[in-house]
Amino acid sequence: MQPTPLHASRDREIESLAEFDEVVSAGGSLAQYRVQAVDLTDRTAVLLSVDTAGAVFLGCSMDPEAAAKVRAAGALVFPPVPGLPFDPYRGLLYSPAELFDSLDTDYAATPDARAYAWFQQTKADGDVFASMLRAIHDDSVSDALDELLVDARVVGVMGGHAMARGTEAYKGAARLGRELARAGFTVATGGGPGAMEAANLGAYAAPFDDGMLTEALQLLAKAPSFAPSVTDWARAAFDVRERWPAGGPSVGIPTWFYGHEPPNAFAGHIAKYFANATREDGLLARSNAGVVFLPGAAGTVQEIFDNATPNYYESRGEPTPMVLVNRAHWTERHPTWPLLQSLARERPMESRIALVDRIEEAPEALKRLGG
Repeated sequence: MQPTPLHASRDREIESLAEFDEVVSAGGSLAQYRVQAVDLTDRTAVLLSVDTAGAVFLGCSMDPEAAAKVRAAGALVFPPVPGLPFDPYRGLLYSPAELFDSLDTDYAATPDARAYAWFQQTKADGDVFASMLRAIHDDSVSDALDELLVDARVVGVMGGHAMARGTEAYKGAARLGRELARAGFTVATGGGPGAMEAANLGAYAAPFDDGMLTEALQLLAKAPSFAPSVTDWARAAFDVRERWPAGGPSVGIPTWFYGHEPPNAFAGHIAKYFANATREDGLLARSNAGVVFLPGAAGTVQEIFDNATPNYYESRGEPTPMVLVNRAHWTERHPTWPLLQSLARERPMESRIALVDRIEEAPEALKRLGG
């Protein structure tokens, strides 16, 4: 028996039953393929007949006879893990509908809330098996995110979770997301409430006429915050989605580390992580066309310098543009700008940072910096 290789190209990944059928039909072989989280219980005859040497089946349900055969033929089989509120081997990013399934009952019944509860319990227990499952899940999410963003020009929009619906700041962040999406950028946020939700909402509104966003903002203002009721807050977002279906795509990258903050329902693709450090690094590293930082507190300050650090040490290419919005906030309330300037003067990144007074100036500043 030949050992299973430890690498395979992305074009040998199978992440849906349709892809599985297409591969088998085209070549009659699954050798060296990686099959992620596909239910193969109705494909027993295929698995018994095709070559599976060197294949890896990650979380794929299959008949015991088929599992025994593919193992004997040299495949590795990692069976599904029962009793989990998430799939650690998932091949695709989450959708809002998936994370908020059962919201009609209550937010506590949703997969998102149940995954957070599982995380809290297993983190307290210190279960090594649970920590391994979290790591596998997060790596699967990163793989799916990379596949989604191939060739995309991504602009990250960072800002505080406390920005309430119905405020002028929230409206401005939504208009920013809409303008960036209409300019051809993929908007990526931390995926949570506040400024993050507003930017994802703007990208969702991009295909519609301008009046749609005005009406949507009015509807959302009836539930200004996820506190005290996540259920009411999320239902308001889904009401908007149902009234204006098929909005524009964007990416949200939240974390169950801050699971008390729910993900927002306007990001069409949600890469939700257990490890916040992996999430933060992944969000900023993938913002290849620049990052806009709206007013925020500790988390946003951390993100500014998480982004500045690789820019500071960049030696092979151009640092990514950084635009900070609201001069008073970043020079007085949280005086981040002077320190960022002092770092920038020492490296080639000085021409790639900007501080603007108003959110409306951010797209032009981004363009001026080369975003």
